[in-house]
Amino acid sequence: MTITTIAPPARAEQETGAEGPLVDAFRAVLAELIPLFTQPDPELRLYTTAEAAELLGVSENWVTEKVKARSIPFTRVGRFTRFSAKNLRDLQAAGEVDPATRGRRRRAA
Repeated sequence: MTITTIAPPARAEQETGAEGPLVDAFRAVLAELIPLFTQPDPELRLYTTAEAAELLGVSENWVTEKVKARSIPFTRVGRFTRFSAKNLRDLQAAGEVDPATRGRRRRAA
């Protein structure tokens, strides 16, 4: 009885990607999936006061004053004030004005 061994592929074959179509397909699938798991969830992103002010188009002082008065939604992380995407969307929706509800027009007498 003779024992035969299978030699590993030569170094040049490994570097050129000649492992086979299954390995190449596996690498292609992994290349597409890895970015999906490494990118953070945008809904979990928290914005600083300065970032929120820039996104809303107002001054940082305006945002700070509204937080102190507790008139806008915000999130506390320890002692820091942060704004979630939901907080900013709610604030934007609260300021939305429908043209039909601006007020009554006065009739000319």
